[in-house]
Amino acid sequence: MDGGEEMRVEAAPYCCSTCDGGEVSGRSVARRNRKTRSLSTSSAGSASEYRRTQSLHGPSPVTTFGPKACMLQNPHAVMHIQDPASQRLTWNKPPKSVLVIKKIRDASLLEPFKELCMFLTEVKNMIVYVEKKVLEDPAISGDENFGAITKKFCTFREDLDDISNRVDFIICLGGDGTLLYASSLFQESVPPVMAFHLGSLGFLTPFKFDTYQSQVTQIIEGNAAIVLRSRLVVRVLKENWEKKARMDEKGIILTNGDVESSRKAMQYQVLNEVVVDRGPSSYLSNVDLFLDGHLITTVQGDGVIVSTPTGSTAYAVAAGASMIHPNVPAIMITPICPHSLSFRPIVVPAGVELKIMLSRDARNTAWVSFDGRKRQEICHGDSITITTSCFPVPSICSRDPVNDWFESLAECLHWNVRKKQNYLSSEDEEF
Repeated sequence: MDGGEEMRVEAAPYCCSTCDGGEVSGRSVARRNRKTRSLSTSSAGSASEYRRTQSLHGPSPVTTFGPKACMLQNPHAVMHIQDPASQRLTWNKPPKSVLVIKKIRDASLLEPFKELCMFLTEVKNMIVYVEKKVLEDPAISGDENFGAITKKFCTFREDLDDISNRVDFIICLGGDGTLLYASSLFQESVPPVMAFHLGSLGFLTPFKFDTYQSQVTQIIEGNAAIVLRSRLVVRVLKENWEKKARMDEKGIILTNGDVESSRKAMQYQVLNEVVVDRGPSSYLSNVDLFLDGHLITTVQGDGVIVSTPTGSTAYAVAAGASMIHPNVPAIMITPICPHSLSFRPIVVPAGVELKIMLSRDARNTAWVSFDGRKRQEICHGDSITITTSCFPVPSICSRDPVNDWFESLAECLHWNVRKKQNYLSSEDEEF
C-alpha cells in the first residue's frame, strides 16, 4: 500500500472569524467594544474567555488586517501552523507490512530482534521486511530455530530495491542512527516510524523495549501520537570539467585541447543536517551563503551546519546553536568555529531556499556530508541548494510530542541539571 495515501495525521483545524477574508462578525465587534477586564478577575466568564491555548503554536494567524487589508493568498503554500497535541496516527486500512531496521554488528540486539520478528510474524501475521545484510550476520544465519522465521521475511538491498510502496510502518532497534538510516531509505513519502531505545544516546528513540508487545499492538490499532519531523531536500550541482580532445592534420590526438564542462545533479533527503567543512585542508573554509538568491554572508571558519529542528540537538547544539522543537517550521544555520566574534547561529523560515558555494578567493575546496553520510568534495563552480522537504518523517511518540522532547532533553542531554540551592531559613536571613 502507498504510505502517502494509507496513512494520515488527524488534526483539529483552527478557524477564526476573518480567515475567509469576509467582514468581521458581530461577535468580534462586540468583543472589540467590550471593556477590558483584569485577568485576575475571579468569575466563570473571564476564566473561559482568557483560557490559554495548550499548544506550542496556538491558533492559525488572522490573514486580514483592519477593514480593507489582507494577505495575498499563495497557492503554492504547503505549510500550516498546527497544534502538536492534535497530531494523531490513524489508518485507512489495517497495516499488513512492517520494516524492521536493526543496528548492524551489535550482538546485544540479536535477541530483541529475533523476539520482535517472531511476535510480528507468528502473533500479528505481519509481512516483515528486513535488509539482506542483516540476515547475513552469522549469529542469525546460523540459528536453525530462527531459520524457519527468516524464510517468511521479505529482503531488500539499499540503493537497489525500492520498498517505498510496500511498507506500512517501520520499527527501529538501536540508537538515533537507525532512525536516520530509515529516513535515507525513503526519498519521498515515509511510513510512520516507531523507534526503540536500544543504543547509546537515544534522543530520537522514545520507546522502551520491555513492553514492546503492548506498544506495537497499540500502534497497529492506530492509537498513538505522532510528530512530523521536517527534512531538508538538498540538491548538489557539480561542475565536471573535461578536456576536449583535439586532433592535428596527421590524426594525432592532442591533450591540450579546449575545456568544456558538464553539470551533474544529485538530490538527497536529510533529517538532521547538512555539514559543509574544510575537510583535510589546514586553510579556513571560505564559502558564500545565499538566501533566496541574495548573498547574506561568507563563512570563514571550519565550516557551516544547516540543520532541521530535529538536527538542532545533534551537531548544531555542539557548535553552540539553540535547541528547537521539531514542530517549529524553521531551518537553522550554525557556523563551525567561525573566525569572527560576531557570527552567531541564526534561524530562518522553513520556506526559504539556501545556496552554498565556494568563494572565488577560497584557498581550498570544501567537503559536504548529509546526516553523516555520502561525503563528497565541493569544488569551484559546484553548488548546494537546500530547502525544506515536502516529505517529513512521521515519528511515533511514546506519550506526546511535547513530553517526549523534554524527557529526551533531560535524560539524554541533562538539560539544566544543577544542584538545587538550599532553603534559606529565617535565622539565616538575619546574617
